[in-house]
Amino acid sequence: MDIHFSKSEIKFEKELSSLDKFVIGFTDILNRLSIKYVLVSGYVSILFGRNRASEGIDVFIENLDFKRFQLLWDELNKVFECIITTNVNEAYDEYLTKHHALRFSEKDKFIPNVEVKFSKIDLDRWALDNRKMVVFNNHTLFISPLELQISFKLYLGSEKDIEDARFLYNLFKENLDMPLLKEFNQKLKIVEVFNNYLT
Repeated sequence: MDIHFSKSEIKFEKELSSLDKFVIGFTDILNRLSIKYVLVSGYVSILFGRNRASEGIDVFIENLDFKRFQLLWDELNKVFECIITTNVNEAYDEYLTKHHALRFSEKDKFIPNVEVKFSKIDLDRWALDNRKMVVFNNHTLFISPLELQISFKLYLGSEKDIEDARFLYNLFKENLDMPLLKEFNQKLKIVEVFNNYLT
C-alpha cells in the first residue's frame, strides 16, 4: 500500500472491504451534514491494512443540540437503524447527553455496527479537535491522531490492542510526532509498556 503522509492528510488507495464500505456510508452522512467526528479504536489500524476482524466501529461526534441531532437521525435512518432505541428523543436524552453510546447498523443487520458517542473526557475532545484527515479511493474521513491512537491502544493493553499499536507504530514511525507520542505515553502511564513492546 502506497501511503502519502503530510501534515494535513494521509492519502492512499486500497481495495475496499465490506467494512470500509460500511464506514464510508456512515461517515459520508456525517460529512454531508458538516458534523465534526473522529474515528477511534480498532478500525484505524484496519483502515491502513491490518488484517483482523472487527464488528464495531467507534466514533466520537461533536456535541449537537437536539435540532441537529434530529436531522442526523433522519438522514441515518434512510440507510441505517439504531439497534438500541427507535425513539429519537430517547436516543438523545437518555443516551447521548448522558454519555452513553448509540449503535447503528445497516437495516435488518446487527453487525457490523457503529458506536456513536458525544465526547466526554479531555482525550476525547483532543482527538476531535486534532483529528487527522484521511483520503482513500476519493473518500474522506477523519481519524484520531496516530500518536494518541498508539498510546491509548497500549493503555487498553489487550493482545489485540497491543498488536494494533505495534502495527500503526511500525507503519508510521517515520511520520509520527515523537515528542507528542512520548507526552501521551507519560500521561497514560504506559512508558514502560511502550518500551517493552514498541522499541
